[in-house]
Amino acid sequence: MSKLIGIIGAGSWATALAVLLAKKSCQVKMWARRLELAEEINKTRENSHYLPGVTVPPNIEVTVDLEQALWKVETVIYGVPSHAFREIVRKTLPFLGHSTVCINIAKGIEETSLCRLSEAFAEEAGQEMLEQYVILSGPSHAEEVGRELPTAVVAASYRMESAEYVQNLFMSETFRVYTNPDMVGVELGGALKNIIALGTGIAEGLGFGDNTKAALMTRGMAEITRLGVAMGASPLTFAGLAGVGDMIVTCTSIHSRNRRAGIAIGKGCSVEEALEQVKMVVEGIRTTRAAHQLSTRHAVEMPITNQIYKVLFEGLPPKAAVNNLMSRGRTREMEEVARITVKLFNK
Repeated sequence: MSKLIGIIGAGSWATALAVLLAKKSCQVKMWARRLELAEEINKTRENSHYLPGVTVPPNIEVTVDLEQALWKVETVIYGVPSHAFREIVRKTLPFLGHSTVCINIAKGIEETSLCRLSEAFAEEAGQEMLEQYVILSGPSHAEEVGRELPTAVVAASYRMESAEYVQNLFMSETFRVYTNPDMVGVELGGALKNIIALGTGIAEGLGFGDNTKAALMTRGMAEITRLGVAMGASPLTFAGLAGVGDMIVTCTSIHSRNRRAGIAIGKGCSVEEALEQVKMVVEGIRTTRAAHQLSTRHAVEMPITNQIYKVLFEGLPPKAAVNNLMSRGRTREMEEVARITVKLFNK
């Protein structure tokens, strides 16, 4: 018997995963917030706004009724923006069973509470439900997954059986899933790399080259790892798919919303104008504010995040932010690597 899957959200990533699962003979019920979008997908078998050119199989049904989308499903996938995650979890709970596996595909940090999304989920659903909670993260643009281009991601959960269930659910000839028990690291890697993607986009918009972007990506991963370790993550996670892998794809791809928004800002657009150009959620902007506060809370130095925060929220000219980074005091790279390694082996 095929699995019955509920997907909450009808954006590009939710749609791409719905298509992947439908091609594996799952019955998929997808919830859309807007009636016109649900009707379009059901009628035309295409999500032309979010994932144009990808055929939606007939075993995907789209509805605006949450209860209908979740009726008797054994697995629910949350594909909503991070700022809407807590509210939508709260609304779905009455329709979930105690054994329903809950998969989150959003990448962000709750801006008001500074909670990781798993923490927000636990506050709404209860700690016991974390046994069935899984994060799916890694370098994975919907535009490529929808067209069955080879992709590798990570399923992370506190309960390995739940992560392995998700691994088996999604694995295909073109979609490879690894498991990882480090929920903190996988969540932070997926969220914080969006900040650095904004930064590399800004550098590109300013006309800087590959050297600049490589420096931002490398030093950006260093500060992400510092914060991650301070918050209880394993530094090894940031060397994997959920860390450097996701960083590479988000900072370099034409599909990256955060990179595109950064390019617009680097060319002189305001944040509002950049968002209007992208026309989709740019998670890195909210995440920058949250990460800036987290770095203060945990006394972690994050110079790139700090400068991007000033550009986005304090009106600092992007060129001045680059100058501030380049004129920082001298330091040694390997001493920092050694400190993180010592922390790892002292755990």
